[in-house]
Amino acid sequence: MFKKGVVGRLATILGVLTFSAGLALSGFAAESSLSPDEALQKLVEGNKRYVENQMTGTKLCDLATRAGLAKSQKPYAIILTCSDSRVPPEIVFDKGLGEIFVIRVAGNVPDPIVLGSIEYAAEHLGSPLIMVLGHERCGAVTATVDSHGKTTGSRNIDAIVKAIEPAVKSALKDCEACKGEKKCAETRKSELVECAIDANAKRVAASLPLKSKIIKHLLEEKKIKIVVAKYDLDDGVVSLLK
Repeated sequence: MFKKGVVGRLATILGVLTFSAGLALSGFAAESSLSPDEALQKLVEGNKRYVENQMTGTKLCDLATRAGLAKSQKPYAIILTCSDSRVPPEIVFDKGLGEIFVIRVAGNVPDPIVLGSIEYAAEHLGSPLIMVLGHERCGAVTATVDSHGKTTGSRNIDAIVKAIEPAVKSALKDCEACKGEKKCAETRKSELVECAIDANAKRVAASLPLKSKIIKHLLEEKKIKIVVAKYDLDDGVVSLLK
């Protein structure tokens, strides 16, 4: 009985120590070594290499890197962008394994699952930067402009359109190309789409702290920064939007 009691107590002590060590490691993993501005600079530099065809990100996709990331990750940027096949953030920003936490959905619109994904990366992984990345000639925004408030024939696509509609309405009022144009969606459609893409990305970014108490708290504590950007399909440049 004595031996069993000793073994039991040792097991308990070891369990507590293991649990405590796990918490310590978890806390360490959640600490970012980069500030939000430093994280943004790394994205800017990576995009510059991509545009100039001087990419180096594949060097961080080797066996050693993969092995080093097998048990933990500390991505320094969260990127919410569109599912468009021409806009893969890992390539656009010339990044390797473990550098960026990417969430892709048509029209880069956030639902509860997307918000939960952002919260996880920001709070638990310690990512200090959130970028909402729209892109030129976005199909989801174009579909919203083309729908004219009517159903697309798919309730699932309608859900995307509904989320983007406020941005299109805003663009119709504010887009310089639409001033004096009663039927801008027809006469200046391409300009309207680009204005709506910008408006949509900005609205999404502004909505994140409104829809998430965690994101709001981290913003107030200055632990994260949210930026809005747009990818140009023609020249590959990512431009920050104000």
